Amino acid sequence: MDDAMKDNARQQPSPAVLALAAKLFDLARHGDTETLAAYLDAGAPADLTNDKGDSLVMLAAYHGHAATVHTLLGHGADPNRVNDRGQSPLAGAIFKGSAEIVRILMEAGADPSYGTPSALETARMLGRTDLLPSLH
Repeated sequence: MDDAMKDNARQQPSPAVLALAAKLFDLARHGDTETLAAYLDAGAPADLTNDKGDSLVMLAAYHGHAATVHTLLGHGADPNRVNDRGQSPLAGAIFKGSAEIVRILMEAGADPSYGTPSALETARMLGRTDLLPSLH
């Protein structure tokens, strides 16, 4: 096997790693905070992203799981990590209308002007003026 093939083989995750990643995404999506926290405590990356660039925080925020978002941020997840479409977790929380998750993300340093569209733009587009004060 030449060096290029060896490098490619090293870059391809094993089926077991892919299965674990899928499980972590499901835990975030479904808000299984306790189980996800155990994996994070064991060394799973808090900023793991899927094939669309959605982070664990993005999935938890979008699906309305405040405790999971808080736990991920406490384990070092980036509140400003955008997905492949340029969407931020904060804009996702605005889209879903979750004032609690907006607050948690803002306390963790989320930037309301970050992403495309930004959380500020999302709030204005959707008429979520009730959430605008939380973004300052």
